[in-house]
Amino acid sequence: MGDGVGQFSGQDQHSSERKIPVALSSASVYPLSVHDAFAVAKDLGFDGVEVMVTNNATSQDAAALEQLSQRYEQPIVSIHAPTLLLTQQVWGPPWNKIEQSCRMARQLGCNTVVAHPPFRWQSNYAENFAAGVREIAALYQVHIAVENMYPWRVRGREALAYLPHWDPVGQDYDDVTWDFSHAATAGVNSLEAVRALGSKLRHVHLTDGSGSGKDEHLIPGRGTQQCAEVLQYLAGNGFSGSIVAEISTRRAKAAGEREEWLAETLQFARQHLGAAPLVDAYER
Repeated sequence: MGDGVGQFSGQDQHSSERKIPVALSSASVYPLSVHDAFAVAKDLGFDGVEVMVTNNATSQDAAALEQLSQRYEQPIVSIHAPTLLLTQQVWGPPWNKIEQSCRMARQLGCNTVVAHPPFRWQSNYAENFAAGVREIAALYQVHIAVENMYPWRVRGREALAYLPHWDPVGQDYDDVTWDFSHAATAGVNSLEAVRALGSKLRHVHLTDGSGSGKDEHLIPGRGTQQCAEVLQYLAGNGFSGSIVAEISTRRAKAAGEREEWLAETLQFARQHLGAAPLVDAYER
């Protein structure tokens, strides 16, 4: 497998505009397995898979992931490092999590690693995060795209959970991942944030949220975020990263319901990435 972006170059030669790949996050099929993510991505026609590293053994095994990628003809476009609160025991100390993720990305031929900002209590890791991320990214020749999060609230008051901040806008990062559900939870306008990030925006988690205060990961278009407008904006402004469907399907009950939700998300992405880009309206 080649470079995570270059894998789509053959398709680009037959198109007047570069195709922005739309991939499926393995988190979108939870509680099903990573194997299921590749199978569903193949069946529905996604352009690849983002692997979220969890306690699941397959998600931590580069050889097993490469076999799945080849079997289902789904390139791995990104690795999501185990920097979630629920994966604190995976791959040891924080910097080791980042390095292991970068090493696996290189083994699998992709060039993007998604990481959450540090928790405030992670002392030295949090204090040196931006510089450390830049150093490791250069060492492994990958993009470490730091994801936007949201403020934690305790009894109605904001708790300072992340350092340097839950919002990557204005932070000293080279690459950023933007998640619409997190933006909704934080009460942030995604279109304004994406425009402010400019070329730092490397990766997008396509989902939605209602602004209820919960991290909902809704199907795009079913919340309050301007998902369609952001996709159209990116399509017209030289975005060179990937769009990754990351919706919650854990409440799916009826046969095929999970696949229907994911197919709707894929259709939404392709529709608005292919729509007339909304450039002029935002550049006035």
